[in-house]
Amino acid sequence: MNGPGFLQIAIYLIALIALAKPLGSYMARVYQDESVGLNRWFAGVERLCYRLSGVDPEQDMRWRQYAWAALVFNLFGLLAVYLLQRFQDVLPLNPQALPAVTPDSAFNTAVSFASNTNWQGYGGESTMSYLTQMLGLGVQNFLSAASGMAVLVALIRGFTRRNAQGIGNFWVDMTRGTLYILLPLSFVLALALVGQGVVQTFNPYQTVSLLETSNNTVDAKSMGLAPSPAGEGRGEENQTGKPTKQTLALGPAASQIAIKQLGTNGGGFFSVNSAHPYENPTPLSNFLEMLAILLIPAALCYSFGLMVGDTRQGWAILAAMTLVFVALVCVTVPAEQRGNPALTALGIDQSISAQQAGGNMEGKETRFGIVNSGLWAVATTAASNGSVNSMHDSYTPLGGLAPMWLMQLGEVIFGGVGSGLYGMIVFAIVAVFIAGLMIGRTPEYLGKKIEAYEMKMAAIVILIPPLLVLGGTALSLMLDAGKASIFNPGAHGFSEVLYAWSSAGNNNGSAFGGLSANVPFYNVWLGLAMLFSRYWLMIPVLAIAGSLAAKKTVPVGPGTLPTHTPLFAVLLIITVLMVGALTFVPALALGPIVEHLQMLGHH
Repeated sequence: MNGPGFLQIAIYLIALIALAKPLGSYMARVYQDESVGLNRWFAGVERLCYRLSGVDPEQDMRWRQYAWAALVFNLFGLLAVYLLQRFQDVLPLNPQALPAVTPDSAFNTAVSFASNTNWQGYGGESTMSYLTQMLGLGVQNFLSAASGMAVLVALIRGFTRRNAQGIGNFWVDMTRGTLYILLPLSFVLALALVGQGVVQTFNPYQTVSLLETSNNTVDAKSMGLAPSPAGEGRGEENQTGKPTKQTLALGPAASQIAIKQLGTNGGGFFSVNSAHPYENPTPLSNFLEMLAILLIPAALCYSFGLMVGDTRQGWAILAAMTLVFVALVCVTVPAEQRGNPALTALGIDQSISAQQAGGNMEGKETRFGIVNSGLWAVATTAASNGSVNSMHDSYTPLGGLAPMWLMQLGEVIFGGVGSGLYGMIVFAIVAVFIAGLMIGRTPEYLGKKIEAYEMKMAAIVILIPPLLVLGGTALSLMLDAGKASIFNPGAHGFSEVLYAWSSAGNNNGSAFGGLSANVPFYNVWLGLAMLFSRYWLMIPVLAIAGSLAAKKTVPVGPGTLPTHTPLFAVLLIITVLMVGALTFVPALALGPIVEHLQMLGHH
């Protein structure tokens, strides 16, 4: 990696860490019901929400009540998104007269957006009406993110309360997270993106004259620019058969893109996601969107430290996340900069131009380059975001391995808003348990004894995603319906299937591409994986919160393991990496690792 590459990555990390403290402090005040400045504008709206929904904001819920509230609320959101898709052909705000979405695709998408996964087996501009995008997908981007943050806050209360039965109120936590955190941040980012040229309009798609014609017939659908259900996918042609006009897809994109990044959702308004010039037109918009992906997960670490009364605890977890993140950036970016040795052996020049050295530019936007593409790939898979500004399927084997493994670690290296940190806290519980076994002492974390019940729940949280990923991959490779969608032979085809299940089983939503996933088999089975990986993890985490809240606080003694030190951060990293290595290295050896060896000429 050269100097400019290091500088770009360093600027990104400095900006991210610098913003973590002020935003983290603000979010801690929001969830602790302290004044944050926006109360005078939103307090009335907040009270109105409770009154209209019949919620008692003073009710302190037990963990089972909290879990039921979260599940029922998310179920209604799932049903709403499903119905919007099925009836969009007769609903308003559909200027392109797009038809209803098929049942299996509608199910997959509804589950995807309700679970904060945002896996997309469809092209947004050729499938979803403006109403479906805004009222269905856009709203779920807020609510699924707020739900994950609410569960995290409930877990934090488990550590801070003693001899208590309740862990807070889901409706209050979800409402405050939406009103005071997600909405204001999204409004500011959306304005910035509009200023950079991201589209935000209700106008129908526009047909424009081409500045230059070519001998090739332009199929706009294949370019991700326009729909084709009503014969509008092709530009108009002159008498020589050369296209003279092109239909450009528009829509209220900026508002949805802002929350898709901030809420670690990731679903693209257009089919090519953040590589689309109407979603991500400039290097500055690319930087802002990439920063937004990790901003809230990083800041929540500081919120955690403030809320438990020791900011060093939050910094220790943030340091562990950042170290793993940087290490994997340093795998992906150099692997892409080295390019494909098979092409070098054939004497093919991989430089971008006579003045600029290249590398593996296949599937990447020249306006972003290799460093910003590789950095985005690692950031979006470190978080449960899934938006992409380049084609992961075109990465070198090692370049694609790092993003895939980040998901397989459990989406805990930053992870989704809320869900990433509560997943990392579960790993911290496992780490102190291991340390307790080593010294023969009952493990403690943040003043609470970690006993058999907490470890059973932690085991469920850690084991469910690998079971879904590896079991789903095996199922796809055994059944004809799963193999029928694999068009690339050998190791790369295996990697595409493994990546798809890693994405669904860890609520990420990104894809290698190259796998035809918009078929009933993958729509149904990946949808079920997204459901299980979201809610079968939420429930054990809330069970841990309820168990911890009921316990008394244990005073710090000479045998207590300090959990705010660099030593504990290293122990936490080792715990996460060992679980990921022992679980997934055999599968990775069949995919990207063997493909890398083949690329080097080892057969």
